[in-house]
Amino acid sequence: MARIAGIDIPRNKRGVISLTYIYGIGRSRSTKILAECGVSEDKKVEDWTDEEIGAVRNAITTGFKVEGELRSEVQSHIKRLMDIGSNRGIRHRNGLPLRGQRTKNNSRTRKGKRKTVANKKK
Repeated sequence: MARIAGIDIPRNKRGVISLTYIYGIGRSRSTKILAECGVSEDKKVEDWTDEEIGAVRNAITTGFKVEGELRSEVQSHIKRLMDIGSNRGIRHRNGLPLRGQRTKNNSRTRKGKRKTVANKKK
């Protein structure tokens, strides 16, 4: 199994798909990495040679922030927004959607399971 950036990427998938298992690498970035290293996109990871694995590993570690470093950077950005009290920071703090979505009907993913409120007694 090829281990890149602390992640065991799947061996039985094409290289361009396998690299997307690393946090911070999507389809377009994985395509660019493989082109830069001279590895075919259609080649499965199990067919990569040790030199190709080393080239891909080197390209990822030197060129991009991935995994733990990227996650901690994202968390620090969110913490900064919460500290300065911006609208996005307040929405993060309250667990509500950030990007202008309405919350009357939807947004169950952000708000969590429904909390039923009883009617007022007369």
